[in-house]
This record gives sequence, C-alpha cells and structure tokens, in this order.
Amino acid sequence: MARDMVPVLKRCRSLGLDPIYLGVDKKSNRQLIRGTRKKSEYGQQLQEKQKAKFIYGVLEKPFRNYYEKASRMKGQSGENLMIMLESRLDNVVFRLGFARTRKEARQIVGHKHISVNGKTVNIPSYLVKAGDVIEIREKYKTSQRYKDILEVAGARLVPEWLEANQEALSGTVKELPTREQIDVPVNEMLIVELYSK
Repeated sequence: MARDMVPVLKRCRSLGLDPIYLGVDKKSNRQLIRGTRKKSEYGQQLQEKQKAKFIYGVLEKPFRNYYEKASRMKGQSGENLMIMLESRLDNVVFRLGFARTRKEARQIVGHKHISVNGKTVNIPSYLVKAGDVIEIREKYKTSQRYKDILEVAGARLVPEWLEANQEALSGTVKELPTREQIDVPVNEMLIVELYSK
C-alpha cells in the first residue's frame, strides 16, 4: 500500500493550507520563503489538485478515477468530485468526531472498528449514501481510545448534513452534502480545467 510520508506541517506550508483542515491543531512557526515569480495557470491548477488530494488523503490514480466518475454524473464535474470526496467513509468518520485527524479515521476504518448499517466495513474509500448509519462497533465502544478522541474532537462542529450521537458513538448521514456545506478551501474548477486538457 502506498503511503504519503511527507511531514504534515511542511506540506501545509508549501500548499498554503491551514493544518486545521486536516484536524491538526499545531501551527508552524516557520515562514515559507517564496520567490517573486508569478505562478503559471498550470501551476495554480496543479496546486489545487494537490491540495484536494492531500486534505482527503487520496493518491493520484484513485483521485483521477473519482474525477472520471464525477464527470459522467449529472451536474457540474467539480461539485460532484468534491461531494464524492466528502462522502468517503474515512472523511465521514472524521467529520462525526470519532477521529482526531483524517489519517486516524482511515486507520480506524481499516482496523474494522466501523460498521455501516450494521455491517462491518473496512474500506476507507467506501462512499456513504443518505440514510446510512455509521457507528463504532460494540466491542470497541468501551475502548479508552474513543474516550480520548471524544475529549479532543467532541467540541468540533459536526456539519449539518450529518447527525452525530457522541454518547452512543454513532451517526447518521441525513443527506449528501452540497458544495456550500463543504468547508474545504479548494477551487474545484481549477481541477476540472487541469483534467480537461
């Protein structure tokens, strides 16, 4: 399995991204020293794609597959792409507050701690649908890990398209998110332009 081993704060600095979007509350004291050269149109498009891939923890091939699937769907390709990325199971677990970071959410899903509609799912890229019930499996609910996570992530705001029950460690997808409900600082139109070349 391929893994992104780049230091998080360093990558956030280079992409001009606030680490809070990844669930990391650290701040880097270093400033990125950039030249005065203006970024080309291609450079801006590439940076937006890298930003989206980095935030959601998706590698190039699956990301391209998401784009191709999104372009075949009705509506705007960019919006469809962002909605698909946002409805990945690892992201939903992070948004519900059952993990401190998206990487931790991916690990929790991979270790079979999550059930969707009563069935164990260990695929982080599983796309949830409206009405799905996501919960931590019964045998892990009493784990100290989740008590620690809820102390840290419990104060995080759950988006309005999700409904979380912190005591029962479960959540429901009320509806799929709209682009306005996704608070990720990515300009998806530049990604569409990049892939449509």
